[in-house]
Amino acid sequence: MTDADDFCPTAEDGAESDQQHPLILQRVQEEPKSWQTTVSNRLKKNCSCTPKKAKSKILGFVPIVKWLPRYQLKEWILGDVMSGLIVGILLVPQSIAYSLLASQDPIYGLYTSFFASIIYALLGTSRHISVGIFGVLCLLVGQVVDRELALAGYLPENSILSSNDSSILLGNSSFGMDCDRSCYAITVGATVTFTAGVYQVLMGIFQVGFVSVYLSDSLLSGFATGASLTILTSQFKYLLGLKIPRPQGWFTLFKTWYSVLSNLQNTNACDLVTSLVCLMILLPTKELNDRFKAKLKAPIPFELFVVVIATLASHFGNFNTDYGSGVAGTIPTGFLPPQMPLWSLIPNVAVDAFSIAIVGFAITVSLSEMFAKKHGYTVDANQEMYAIGFCNILPSFFRCFTTSAALTKTLVKESTGCQTQISGIISALVLLLVLLVIAPLFYSLQKCVLAVIILVNLRGALRKFLDIPSMWRVNRVDTSIWLITMATSALVNTELGLLVGVLVSALCVLARTQQAKVLKLGRASNREYYEDVSSYRGLQTHPGVAVFRYDAPIYYANQSLFKKSLYKSAGLDPLKEKSRVMKFKNKKEKQQDVPDVKPTHEEEAGVTLMENKSLRSVVIDGSSISFLDTAGVNALKEVRKDYAELGVKVVLAQCNTSVLDSLQRGGYYPKTESGGGEETVIFYTIEDAVHYVQNLSVANGDHDSKC
Repeated sequence: MTDADDFCPTAEDGAESDQQHPLILQRVQEEPKSWQTTVSNRLKKNCSCTPKKAKSKILGFVPIVKWLPRYQLKEWILGDVMSGLIVGILLVPQSIAYSLLASQDPIYGLYTSFFASIIYALLGTSRHISVGIFGVLCLLVGQVVDRELALAGYLPENSILSSNDSSILLGNSSFGMDCDRSCYAITVGATVTFTAGVYQVLMGIFQVGFVSVYLSDSLLSGFATGASLTILTSQFKYLLGLKIPRPQGWFTLFKTWYSVLSNLQNTNACDLVTSLVCLMILLPTKELNDRFKAKLKAPIPFELFVVVIATLASHFGNFNTDYGSGVAGTIPTGFLPPQMPLWSLIPNVAVDAFSIAIVGFAITVSLSEMFAKKHGYTVDANQEMYAIGFCNILPSFFRCFTTSAALTKTLVKESTGCQTQISGIISALVLLLVLLVIAPLFYSLQKCVLAVIILVNLRGALRKFLDIPSMWRVNRVDTSIWLITMATSALVNTELGLLVGVLVSALCVLARTQQAKVLKLGRASNREYYEDVSSYRGLQTHPGVAVFRYDAPIYYANQSLFKKSLYKSAGLDPLKEKSRVMKFKNKKEKQQDVPDVKPTHEEEAGVTLMENKSLRSVVIDGSSISFLDTAGVNALKEVRKDYAELGVKVVLAQCNTSVLDSLQRGGYYPKTESGGGEETVIFYTIEDAVHYVQNLSVANGDHDSKC
């Protein structure tokens, strides 16, 4: 860093410098509009109905009507059919397995996947995502179902009472419903699903699809990983054949492990052996699928093979009757008649449904946008809100639980040639065949096999722990958000983890504005460009003129930090300087009363310090100040006023139009006696501002300036 004396004009070249006029730009003046005009224009835009607009709205709400007539049959049909068949085959065992996680009977998982696939194909804007059962949402729904079952008087599923006995308990409850434990469980699940769907549709109506931007990738990844740990823990009782209830409330991870370890002596040997065998088969085969997915035209459905073989072994080995192994039980064929949600239950589950709605929407939109960007098309976030909302509302009348997009099945769908949501309809047809014909054959399927399928599908989320070192090297803030969200979701409470993640993300954004520092700038020797003198070599500064930049907005939370940082960087704190001068004056007045006492050499030097100081002007580069609030404008006023009392001129440069308007509205420019503003100059470059204050120091003039 060097001083460039040639940048300081002398008296001889002052006239020449006066001829250097700053860059002048003319602002576009917007015509002022009354609020009546604004409201009227918005009403005309949103409430008017023309045939063209009505057609556009209908096509937009049901996108399949728009893209199906343009369907390229020869080019796309093979890929859609192939991906639809493969995903449908994978959905059969996973739908049955994840029903266990949601505390529901297997048939309801098949219903859920069937209806979600059809409805999203009609209403969704993504061509590739697979909407259906998602493990994290199943966990959230299962927690609500178990809680409401306990509140309604039902004993745990594995208690000594049968389900028929449990129905008697509910008959005495305030709900007055006569249905067994399974019936009430799906009633609760469907009510939660209906409420979550209503939330999502309302968010679509009010155009709040933008909320997904507040759920960062690190937050969602940490939440999913934390929930995966909870899912992993919840399935151990099935792996060991233990008959223990799911704990409620906070710290369920610790409660579950305590229950499992306390009941290890009750482990069912048949379930344990079956679990180990299935794990030994599925883990390596799933890894083979992942490793050779580029060479395989379609992933091999090992899960389905394991389900079929395990069902046959359980049936012919009488695992249920001879060894007490838990099985899926009766799975009816066909569809049950629709039923309304339990309206009286909605207040109890409204808060839970809201968090489920947010998670489901965020996962769906993030996956939709990721695959749309990859394949070169766009998705509508608000339409996705409608689509996923109706994927929950309509199926809830047919005893289904909450759905969203699922990454694993979406990746399979994409890799097997999917082109449009026709593949979703093909998957639904596969599920329909199972529902109408094949479902009862899974009666003897052991629950421990379903738990193994769930655990094997958690591999992707659990692998995130291996990425922590690389994540930390890339961005420590994002990694901290991931760790906090993951730990809260897993160790404390799943829903709380999402809330804590959002709050921590917001606090991190605020913290970054708090950590911003005022940087001293220097000029490049060969052009009019200014940059931080502590980051680059060879930059030159102007004698008597200090140029600073603040890389953050100035608002109520950081305005005091901005002033402190500016004063520190300038090496001159006007408040401390004024206090020192006042102390010296008071001491001098006292000394005048004593004729023999003379001021010391240090005191005489101190009183003349401000007269001989080198700092005469301060230029603040406003290019990085994105906005000002009232506190920010007042902070700049105080800086200008405090420095003016010491004879230091403060000007702003390179401010954007938003900051300019905030300064104007905030009264940054004082009024003259005639009522008008003082003469002002707008500086669009730092160089113009520097020349201006240099000319002022030469001419010893004083004009107010405006950035």
